[in-house]
Amino acid sequence: MKISIIGAGNVGSLTAMRLSQEAVGDVVLIDVVQGVAEGKCLDLEDARAILKHNYCIEGSHDINKIKDSEIVVITAGLARRPGMTREELISKNAQILREVSLNIKELCPQAVVIVVTNPLDLMTYLVLKATGFKPSKVFGMGVSLDAARFANLIAKELNIASCDIETTVIGSHGEGMLPLPRFTFVKGARLNEILDDKKIEFLIERTYKRGLEILTLLGSGSAYFAPSLAAAVLVKAVAFDEKRTFGVCAYLDGEYGLKDICIGVPCLLGKDGAEKIIELDLNREEKDKLDKSADAIQKLILQLPLE
Repeated sequence: MKISIIGAGNVGSLTAMRLSQEAVGDVVLIDVVQGVAEGKCLDLEDARAILKHNYCIEGSHDINKIKDSEIVVITAGLARRPGMTREELISKNAQILREVSLNIKELCPQAVVIVVTNPLDLMTYLVLKATGFKPSKVFGMGVSLDAARFANLIAKELNIASCDIETTVIGSHGEGMLPLPRFTFVKGARLNEILDDKKIEFLIERTYKRGLEILTLLGSGSAYFAPSLAAAVLVKAVAFDEKRTFGVCAYLDGEYGLKDICIGVPCLLGKDGAEKIIELDLNREEKDKLDKSADAIQKLILQLPLE
């Protein structure tokens, strides 16, 4: 299987490393800056003898190298700087991803495309429209990362292993995310049966701010260890046709009462991408919050260069 990753920054290169070392497929890493992807892939090649694992990885600045890829991961674009919201990235990253999308459409029209670039929901929508691919073939990472962050914070609060926690987050990847305590389980028990509302709201607030917290502490650049792992896990779900459910940014056409929008919801992932959208039985409060998150995305979609 051929997997291309467009963007050789921290997230892209670490995703390439994870996929190569886990033998998911042959990996091509692309970056517009000549030498960056090439150099990082030579470094990753040198690790093969240490690992005793002869994976195949190639770096290039030539976008044509993605030809006939079965999966394409897009991490290209500008990262947030301290004080910058994801939405402030719209104009610059939209131009970058529109060009990338047209290349994907021409060079690998059968690919499943996974978007990681922020602002995630808007960039996923842009890639879907620019490629013209089936909605199931284009989805964004988004809330799978937010769910992991929520689980980690709960685990630290309860002093238990994070693997004992199953979290659900829907909505936009950013300030409009919606962690769902009713659909979050700790060793099989609902979170809202274990913690009081005040403590849950505190953990949700920390989840909202987790990306910004990391960004501020780093001072330059944003998170990359967890995002790259989240991206790699989604690639594996498609590559190995796992039929597993993840929270991803998917195109809705009536599900949850929403139309013509990309937003975070649970989806069944397999070889054809986001093969099935899972509709949760939301209560009125949860549905209102999801609608509010969707409204914010819809207003920003108007700023996208879709023509």
